[in-house]
Amino acid sequence: MTQQAPTAEQIAFRPRRSVLYMPSSNERALEKAKTLPVDGLILDLEDAVAPDAKEGARENACAAAASGEYGKREITIRINGIGTQWHEADMAAAAKAGPDGIVVPKVNSAEEVRQLVEAMVAGGAPDKTRLWAMVETPEAIFNVREIAAASDRLAVLVMGTNDLVKELRADHVPGRGPLVTALQLSLLAARESGVAILDGVYNNVKDADGFLAECEQGRDYGFDGKTLIHPGQVEVCNTTFAPSPEAVADAEGILRAWEDGKGSGVVTYNGKMIENLHVETAQRVLESARRIAELQADQA
Repeated sequence: MTQQAPTAEQIAFRPRRSVLYMPSSNERALEKAKTLPVDGLILDLEDAVAPDAKEGARENACAAAASGEYGKREITIRINGIGTQWHEADMAAAAKAGPDGIVVPKVNSAEEVRQLVEAMVAGGAPDKTRLWAMVETPEAIFNVREIAAASDRLAVLVMGTNDLVKELRADHVPGRGPLVTALQLSLLAARESGVAILDGVYNNVKDADGFLAECEQGRDYGFDGKTLIHPGQVEVCNTTFAPSPEAVADAEGILRAWEDGKGSGVVTYNGKMIENLHVETAQRVLESARRIAELQADQA
């Protein structure tokens, strides 16, 4: 038996445990974001910005994305959706600014993904700028497999759970029963296509227990991280979506046992048989821990 090389997914991995929405009309908030221990930021031009503040917010977000003042945090800009009066100007400006990602709300089809990528290219977006597609309508859920596979430039699916609850005429309830099917279908699509996927926001910033429970649910389902609406949610999210010290120790032990057992036919660790799938999981855990440590060192 030989140790497997890291997969393409592992090589491309970057932490996205906590991704915080920031209203780009609020310059003070954009400045504060430089000090927050988040993995990523979504500089928002959409829901968090009033119509008469859209142009100023666009300028602020693009200046922030181009500034290089946010360290290794992943910086994205959420533009206004297809068909809105601000969409084309938002896309052109965001592409020119060259953030790590351009987040687009209510992406409903593979054809829309391709149109968005064409607009990014036409706007001169650098190669590092990837598309993040928000999945937040019944139509998108039915098309999510095709959306996830529509372009190599698509890097992340973002669950828009508030809009999805509204579209379903459902309620926000503990355990998110009305959303389970949509969450799981989207996860399946993301994993099949090799793109990342982020869980939706938790609205009650004062409900610490409820927020923790939803973070743990998202982690257990397989989400890469969670989108957030308040800085006070960051620490819990970072801890929940990071490998625990016990998980890191187990991963190291599995890889040692795998290496030591070369040629033996059967490898065990703590009494359990180890196969290739366990090795790949252990490699992913250690790569995640390594990248998180790098990001934390940059923010220290």
